[in-house]
Amino acid sequence: MHDDRRITEVRLDRFVRERITPAVYTRSVPLSLSSWDVPDEPVTVLEALRHDFLTQEHGAAWGKPWGTKWLRLQGDVPETWGTEPDTAIEIVVDLGFTTEIPGFQCEGIAWRPDGTIIKAISPRNQYIPLKLLGSGMAVDFYVEAAANPDVAQGWTFAAMPYGDKATAGTAPQYRLGTIAIAELSQTVWELQQDIWTLAGLMHELPTEQPRRHEILRALERMMDIMDPDDVAATAAAGREALAEVLSRPSYASAHQLVATGHAHIDSAWLWPVRETIRKCARTFSNVVALMDENPAFVFSCSSAQQLAWMKEYYPELFARIREKVKAGQFVPVGGMWVESDTNMPGGEAMARQFVEGKSFFLEEFGVECREAWLPDSFGYSAALPQIVKSAGSRWFLTQKISWNQVNRMPHHTFNWEGIDGTRLFTHFPPVDSYNSELSARDLAHAERNYRDHGRGNTSLVPFGYGDGGGGPTREMLAAAGRTADLEGSPKVRIGSAESFFTQAEEEYKALPVWVGEMYLELHRGTYTSQAQTKRGNRRSEHLLREAELWSATAAVRSGGSFTYPAVELKRLWQLVLMQQFHDILPGSSIAWVHQDAERNYAAISAGLESIIAQAAASILGSGQREFLLNAAPHARNGVPALAAAEPFAAEQPAEATATAADGGYVLDNGIIRAVLDAHGLITSLTDYATGREAIAPGHSGNLLELHRDTPNEWDAWDIDEFYRRNVTPLTEARSIRVEHDGRTAVVVVDRLAGSSAITQRITLEAGGSSLAITTAVDWQEREKLLKLGFALDVRADRSASETQFGHVFRPTHINTSWEAAKFEICAHRWIHVAEPGYGVAVSNSSTYGHDVTRSIREDDGGTTTTVRLSLLRAPKFPDPAADRGHHELTVTIRPGAGIAEAVEEGYRTNLAPRVIRGATPVEPLFTMDNPALVIEAVKLAEDGSGDVIVRLYESLGQRSAGVLTANFPVHGAQATDLLERPVQAPGVAASGEGTVGLSLRPFQLVTLRFGR
Repeated sequence: MHDDRRITEVRLDRFVRERITPAVYTRSVPLSLSSWDVPDEPVTVLEALRHDFLTQEHGAAWGKPWGTKWLRLQGDVPETWGTEPDTAIEIVVDLGFTTEIPGFQCEGIAWRPDGTIIKAISPRNQYIPLKLLGSGMAVDFYVEAAANPDVAQGWTFAAMPYGDKATAGTAPQYRLGTIAIAELSQTVWELQQDIWTLAGLMHELPTEQPRRHEILRALERMMDIMDPDDVAATAAAGREALAEVLSRPSYASAHQLVATGHAHIDSAWLWPVRETIRKCARTFSNVVALMDENPAFVFSCSSAQQLAWMKEYYPELFARIREKVKAGQFVPVGGMWVESDTNMPGGEAMARQFVEGKSFFLEEFGVECREAWLPDSFGYSAALPQIVKSAGSRWFLTQKISWNQVNRMPHHTFNWEGIDGTRLFTHFPPVDSYNSELSARDLAHAERNYRDHGRGNTSLVPFGYGDGGGGPTREMLAAAGRTADLEGSPKVRIGSAESFFTQAEEEYKALPVWVGEMYLELHRGTYTSQAQTKRGNRRSEHLLREAELWSATAAVRSGGSFTYPAVELKRLWQLVLMQQFHDILPGSSIAWVHQDAERNYAAISAGLESIIAQAAASILGSGQREFLLNAAPHARNGVPALAAAEPFAAEQPAEATATAADGGYVLDNGIIRAVLDAHGLITSLTDYATGREAIAPGHSGNLLELHRDTPNEWDAWDIDEFYRRNVTPLTEARSIRVEHDGRTAVVVVDRLAGSSAITQRITLEAGGSSLAITTAVDWQEREKLLKLGFALDVRADRSASETQFGHVFRPTHINTSWEAAKFEICAHRWIHVAEPGYGVAVSNSSTYGHDVTRSIREDDGGTTTTVRLSLLRAPKFPDPAADRGHHELTVTIRPGAGIAEAVEEGYRTNLAPRVIRGATPVEPLFTMDNPALVIEAVKLAEDGSGDVIVRLYESLGQRSAGVLTANFPVHGAQATDLLERPVQAPGVAASGEGTVGLSLRPFQLVTLRFGR
């Protein structure tokens, strides 16, 4: 037989494009339009309907960037329409959509005149069934059209003005398209779905396989049978020609896919939070409308914050969602407040993501999520398995690791082992997308890509347009139905994430194990971009610690005169958690988002400072004695951990000195000694206890380096390894001077980095064990990366970086591609490098990005381990002015430090002493007799009972024992999960006298509840 395969395929493409698609709607008539343009920010539907609507021309330009136009659509359906059994009347609304996917352009939502939502309008979901209007054959409804600009601009990553209303301009972005009443041919539409499924499958099958040619010839017969001039009349015959190949059952061994509806809606990204709220309403209204038509349709929704917005701003829609949750169709998943970043949030914040998220789902829907759901976060902390399990969940899902630049994950279903040994059943969908259309290409890729064949045979596929929302469509549901049991295709069934995990657990018993973090080999710049957002997060986390601690102390000690501010603390926690979303805290959003974040952080700080002041006044009383409130888990200045007392001046050494010597300066306090050269570089750093030199010979510390930072793509997200090849060391000082008062010695150094003025204050405190460097920068660079480095005389084969409730080790060598890919790493408050018997700790006030390298010196054969912190970046997309302005970043270096000292230094750098006047010192609520067991949070119970909650963890990575004592009357203590429900915790022995014996494994996390 002659091979005419390609000829027939080309014929099919044109037949679909020119005959089938135009015939889906058999006829249409335009609607009458009127409109009102919102002057500025969006308004409620009730406010919009009060305005006068003026006549609106079809095809007119509209929509300044971020503007809103309200359209009124009116008309009557012709009497003869919709009388045939396979026809339906729909309203088609084209707001000027482009061929790009939904979520990155204009969008709309349809409203009835009574102010209730109908459904959304988006580029690939432009229809509204007439029956949803509830007005017979008359058409009268409104469309709230959002002129969201195309910030992505084809993903060229070029600087653009649209991310800030101040620079976005007012030029119209769109032009109205067809807005009409139309008659839908159901048979033609069904034929269109048949063809899409079969043609897609055909192209995925090998040409050697008979099934491919069988489908091709069936499609050929379909085209031969149909009349191209009367598609509607011959569509049924066309479907009949395809019926046999559509009915062929799948292979018995075919891969099984559980398809769950999904709409990954970034809570902020290339749009502000205010637009996310509307995106959620648009998407969820589409979802519930689809559920009304398809009782088997299941949709997974992950963010409690987004549903909380619906409850607040769209209560009628929220009530409909509630009903669908009861019906098992709208399924809350994930149990987190938002799909947060997991690299940078602190331990308590990561825990609260689950506390707030799961509590919301339980209270509002009676649903407990058993899976963590993070498809798009930029890497996954090794502490997560324990946190997820401690929240009462048992499964984990991610997708983003498929973006790795270098190495491919070896499994798709596996046990993930965290830093404490907790193992978590984890799935990484082989479809490599969380926005699948259920196309044949997606399904075939999932089957081919699945790495666990022969051991497991089931994977998950989240389907629906996402990132900017949109969600599943009726076309996707049609595809799912056709591929439920189709020869040559994986078997698709629609179901929940829970049903997938239950099935996968049952079929795949001997799971492989992945140990440690799931590092994303991409988006490493997110540890550094938008430094002010990161500073706000770090400061907020520590203020929340203080506010809860002192409020709990006041509530216990005041005898009832102080009311614990539970409602306000919850509100502020939720705001902090929202801003830990994986495109806000990482710094990968438009300017508008980060401007909002900075305003929010300022309000959070003001609110928490007020709570702290009120609590301190309650516990200290009125007086003029100066008390140091020590919220740290370690004693400070003679004040016990978690206590308020007068500092013990007798324990403080006499002075710290700064003297000129040999053209440079010496800082000395009898504990450590630092030598600076004439340009403020540290040439020597020793601690008197060991006498060991920390700085490598011939090298220096406090070296600022300016790198070219021009990633290949994803500017705010990425740092590419080649940045290291272009570096300017900032070795020259413009001026240097000494300041000291006997208690504090300071060397002040002024430098210039490009066009950016830098002032460094190198400080040594009397009695301090570390040297502090505060770098103030007026940052005016573009596409540059500022690093601060310390070349250390330490042969470290690995570095330790703080993560949630512990630390993670990473090799300093690059023996394998996995190690080489980790050229930029994340650390929280500290990083530590050591050889047996000696180590150095470097802490920071708000920096997360680091790199650690090693080299061998030729002259003495020694090893130089260089620790560098990434202080600032200047990416041009999506915020072309990212990080421009004033920054202040503090770093400390502590020689002769072990892990215990690194932990203490991290808290010291981030919890500044708080001195307040009062009358009476305050005993700590709790005393821990082993500093290895670190108290991370003290608060009152979420249920309002007045019980006191303590969260603590083993911090050194070793088995540690201790006793926690409550210094107030209690009637029992018990271990709980993160949601404060009783659990059996290994190594926890509670007594009735307010003491708890602890024998914890490395990094074990424990939550305790003390009854009052």
